[in-house]
Amino acid sequence: MRLNQSNQYIKRVTLKHEKIHSIDKYPFNLPAVKNLQQLPFHPQVTYFVGENGMGKSTLLEAVAIAAGFNPEGGTFHFNFSTHNSHSELEQHLRLIKGVQKPKDGFFLRAETFYNLATYIEELDQERGGPRIIDQFGGISLHEQSHGESFFAAFMNRFRGNGLYILDEPEAALSPLRQLSMLSRMHELAGQSSQFIVATHSPIIMAYPDSLIYEFTNDGLRKTELESTGHYSIMKQFFEDKDRLLFHLFGQ
Repeated sequence: MRLNQSNQYIKRVTLKHEKIHSIDKYPFNLPAVKNLQQLPFHPQVTYFVGENGMGKSTLLEAVAIAAGFNPEGGTFHFNFSTHNSHSELEQHLRLIKGVQKPKDGFFLRAETFYNLATYIEELDQERGGPRIIDQFGGISLHEQSHGESFFAAFMNRFRGNGLYILDEPEAALSPLRQLSMLSRMHELAGQSSQFIVATHSPIIMAYPDSLIYEFTNDGLRKTELESTGHYSIMKQFFEDKDRLLFHLFGQ
């Protein structure tokens, strides 16, 4: 795939190996980190996929922090900390950026979204003027289901001309909502936006002409949707569910 990198916010990331004291300690012992030299990003949509424990979210989080986001998510201007659990990896990354800076940005992660919703409510209680929640659809994120609030943030707060980093967005979304999310991603990509997404969902990772990196025990490899482990498992399940369940249950 030939990438046009003339107009994107993050072109690639490199690891400062000379700054690492030991590759035997977390997070540098993760295969995807240990063997990382440089990782190019697609101008529009880049995916991190793979099994649990391979380092997808760890690397995604480090890229987000290095790009200027709060570790627990939000916009470039959000600054709160509920539990400081992120690794030191961002200190050892070098982001190669494009000439233009994003006018908008958001780091959306499923596991800390409750903390983000609480922070928004606290800010709106403390300050006067326009409410922050109005940028998210106007309804308290705590007064909606997890899926509804997550989807409301994605649909209402993302404005275009932005850098959007998403960590497992499918965790709160039904298959239909995931398809709607793809449609919205396409709209925003057409408005000079760049996405970097860690996901387990074959639906989410189906955006055409994207760049997919699969995280394995051997490190990172560039791949296609149909060659990912997630796609293969789902295809096998739906094409021959009974046989798969027979072997799974040992009957």
